[in-house]
Amino acid sequence: MMNCSDIIKILNEQSAESYACDWDNVGLLAGSLKKEIQKVYLALDASDEAVEEAISEGADLLLTHHPLIFKGIKRITEEDMVGRRLMAMIRADLCYYAMHTNFDVMGMAQLAAKKLGIKKAEPLEVTCVKDGVAQGIGRVGELDQEMTVAECCALVKAAFGLEHVKVFGALTKPVRRAAVCPGAGKSEIGFALESGADVYITGDIDHHTGIDAAACGMAVIDAGHYGIEYLFIPYMAEYLRANAPELTVVMQERTEPFQMV
Repeated sequence: MMNCSDIIKILNEQSAESYACDWDNVGLLAGSLKKEIQKVYLALDASDEAVEEAISEGADLLLTHHPLIFKGIKRITEEDMVGRRLMAMIRADLCYYAMHTNFDVMGMAQLAAKKLGIKKAEPLEVTCVKDGVAQGIGRVGELDQEMTVAECCALVKAAFGLEHVKVFGALTKPVRRAAVCPGAGKSEIGFALESGADVYITGDIDHHTGIDAAACGMAVIDAGHYGIEYLFIPYMAEYLRANAPELTVVMQERTEPFQMV
């Protein structure tokens, strides 16, 4: 039998909570450490749909990348989005755990770099040192071969199973040094420029940030916040199945949280 605290120990072996950024809110956000866990439901966000599906599946633990709770809560009611979801989880005795920037530092960026074939990948922003090795947000390194921005877009779409990406910069520009930051990458764009990256692959880039980066000589490929970070779900499913084979692991079906019309 495994309880919630046992699962948390396993999760911390992959991405310890101590590696999360100071502003973040990771760890057990709802439920009891003593709760027996037999089934885990994996999602990127603790959305209404994810909470409902986890409960419908009979899950004991909902594991997400993004935390539902970021700031202090003064009241929990069904009139509030966060309160509504927390009440549903508590009623169902569903534990809820989030591993956000700790996973960004210790897993997400390296996984994304590997999918893109980026060699000699180093952290874009160093946030800590583990066993003498620098770790941090994003990765930067060399693509297998020089290619155009258009060809790099095709590489990104194939790597992450995307139908479309948004691009800032000339499609014919040759690129070799690439930086990647899954999720919202605006805050790391200065590090990408400083690293000498020819192209920056990330998500949630606004108009001015994109055109300014292109003006500085760095192309930007916006693959979407969800588009790259979905890899959290299949990776964690594989990790749990390997390290806690007695668990049943259910993955939320991949569905973009928006529609293009």
